[in-house]
Amino acid sequence: MRKPRVLILHADGTNRDHDAAQAFELAGANADIVHLNQLRAGEKQWSDYQLLVVPGGFSYADALGAGKLLALDLNTYFMAEVRHFVESGKPVIGICNGFQALVKSGLLPDQKSEIHHQKSTLTFNADGHFECRWVTLKPQSQTCLWTRGLTDLIECPIAHGEGRFMLSNPDDLATLLAHDQVALTYAQHDGTAANGAYPINPNGSISDIAGVCNPRGNVLGLMPHPEDHIFAYQHPRWTRGEDGHSGLKLFENGVKYAREM
Repeated sequence: MRKPRVLILHADGTNRDHDAAQAFELAGANADIVHLNQLRAGEKQWSDYQLLVVPGGFSYADALGAGKLLALDLNTYFMAEVRHFVESGKPVIGICNGFQALVKSGLLPDQKSEIHHQKSTLTFNADGHFECRWVTLKPQSQTCLWTRGLTDLIECPIAHGEGRFMLSNPDDLATLLAHDQVALTYAQHDGTAANGAYPINPNGSISDIAGVCNPRGNVLGLMPHPEDHIFAYQHPRWTRGEDGHSGLKLFENGVKYAREM
């Protein structure tokens, strides 16, 4: 069975691209880490890939805000290619800084929104400082191809200072829920709702939202790092007998969908 090819974007400052590549290769894909300049020079072609990843890291040192300059790159140089990727139904995932870039470029939560008319943002954590800790995620959306069919909780780390998901109009939350676009939420260890409690919800995101998808369900953005819990030994309490709840299934879902397209 053929292995789909994964395009993992690399910008100056990106530092979770190799983690993402390892996760996708373990899930059954071939992953290429490609610098944006290689795409601009035509050394690599978007059409050669079946999945797109905007990985985590501090792209451009978070100048002008987390993910802002990467979003400008996507809009200025690659918007036609990115939109074609999305509109063709190919799986797209943005993790942490990648999620910030997708939101600030207008691709999430609704591709029809524009960078100057954002419906949502990822802003400073409610507690006012950088958060680096493990969290529990509960898959919610059956529309999202990345979370479809997942019932197990996911435990993985976060590492961000600007991860609080907010909406410009609070009424838009009802729209996200109605369209099944809330893909992942922060939860307690038993899966019950965080209800905004810190540090279960580590950044104060509205309605405990950890990740959202577009209405079609092929584009997912999330702040936590499931690519950093794909082996049992990566769990901080592994030596105490705690295992399971890895993030690998998320990547396997994306690869499986791309393979069947």
